Amino acid sequence: MKEIIPIASDHAGYELKEEVKKYLASKNIDTKDFGTFSSDSVDYPDFAHQVGSAVNRGDYPRGIVICGSGNGVQMTVNKYPNVRCALCWNEEIAQLARQHNDANIISLPARFIPTDLALKLVDIFLSTPFEGGRHQRRVEKINKLLQ
Repeated sequence: MKEIIPIASDHAGYELKEEVKKYLASKNIDTKDFGTFSSDSVDYPDFAHQVGSAVNRGDYPRGIVICGSGNGVQMTVNKYPNVRCALCWNEEIAQLARQHNDANIISLPARFIPTDLALKLVDIFLSTPFEGGRHQRRVEKINKLLQ
């Protein structure tokens, strides 16, 4: 079964989202676009929640969210207990987010990285496996409340 990647953005991330979708299509990867569908001003949680909820439920194993800084959408999706979203702005951060944190959503800061780097980060995110081992124990502690 072919993997489908859910994706969402706000108005600041709309153009980059469209580029990411084209790029993924060129690699024969389908996307489920949760919006926004133009560069008209919107509230990022309205779209990020849809990706976070879908990944949280297990409908999709991983996803992509984009806004101007990457922070707002990342904060939104990280409210879901089964989501580990990493804000990525360089290759090493994207690689470590997968290897060490088992990130299942990548957040991209559209106003701060060029398109070619964003596409490279998406590639790294989709192709880098989780290392497990000592990192598994740490990931399991993320949602544990400290007493």
